[in-house]
Amino acid sequence: MRIATTSVTPDIANDFAQRLLAWFDRHGRHDLPWQRDATPYRVWVSEIMLQQTQVAVVAPYFERFMAHFPDLQALAAAEQDEVLHLWSGLGYYARARNLHRAARRIIVEHQGRFPEQREALEALPGIGRSTAAAILSLALGQHHPILDGNCKRVLARCFAVPGWPGSGAVLAQLWWLAEALTPVERVAAFNQAMMDLGATLCKRSRPACSLCPLADRCQALAQAAVSLYPAPKPRKQAPVRIAQLLLIQDQQGQLLLQRRPPAGIWGGLWTPPELGVDADAKDWCQSQLRASVLRLEMLPARRHTFSHFQLEMRPVLVRLATQANRVGDEPDVRWVNPLKPGALGLPAPIRQMLNELGAWPQAAAEVDNACISSERTRQE
Repeated sequence: MRIATTSVTPDIANDFAQRLLAWFDRHGRHDLPWQRDATPYRVWVSEIMLQQTQVAVVAPYFERFMAHFPDLQALAAAEQDEVLHLWSGLGYYARARNLHRAARRIIVEHQGRFPEQREALEALPGIGRSTAAAILSLALGQHHPILDGNCKRVLARCFAVPGWPGSGAVLAQLWWLAEALTPVERVAAFNQAMMDLGATLCKRSRPACSLCPLADRCQALAQAAVSLYPAPKPRKQAPVRIAQLLLIQDQQGQLLLQRRPPAGIWGGLWTPPELGVDADAKDWCQSQLRASVLRLEMLPARRHTFSHFQLEMRPVLVRLATQANRVGDEPDVRWVNPLKPGALGLPAPIRQMLNELGAWPQAAAEVDNACISSERTRQE
């Protein structure tokens, strides 16, 4: 499956660009937060945040991130917890960890100067070909085509490219088209226009074809088959992983959190201890905390979907009867107030659990007192 080079002549490429740029000048997005003072650093942060995340969601996160880390040096000097805390809720946390790692590498390997060559950018964690091209074209006006999800959709429909864009052969075709169509002049505006068209008109569902500047060039529209392009990713049954989450509270109502390993899901973030579905929570508390358990309460299970699987979380509310003796000053374990956990990176589902726990300590104390009274009665 191959696109012939005659499918995009210079006249076609010029007409494509002129139509798109004329539409962008009138209807494109010109006042996004990262477009103001579009330095490579600011564009880089925005491009990483925008991966698999919509503009409306990203905008307030970007503003807060820039307020805390206004430049590369500030980001590189920060602790990972600070970065993950500001990223909490955006998901795909590997993006934040790679952003932080890349900032520190730029300080060391490029003497703190943001690289201005695509190859140098692509060598950094979390930056691929399209992201590097977007940074250099949007911030510096360099001539590089881009190919994010919006661009893939526009090109696949306009030129009726069959197949799933994630496959190597289809991706190569779309890159060929992007390279053939991207003009030398106004490259930043053209690339932004491609992204804006895909985000606002050529949407995945219910595209506004009647308003599209490329409508009479769109082969998918001519075939009355817009919904068939691009082809979806081949479906696979997402496996379900089941885990217990121990919501352990001490006698003062504080909750135990652990920092997760840097690799894997929610890497580097703080969550309650996680156990296998068949593990015994009381045994864990005894062996790991040297503490006995006053009572356990199973809470309703909930699921969280990741890109390759679903996590079924089975929260277990644990009230300790004695003080935990094996937490101390360990850097990756700490007790927190559920409603005021501090500047920790927390996954959104965990933050929600902590909020729900906020009203629990007072009600739990009444139950605990009843348990203690009952126990004393039996002893007497």
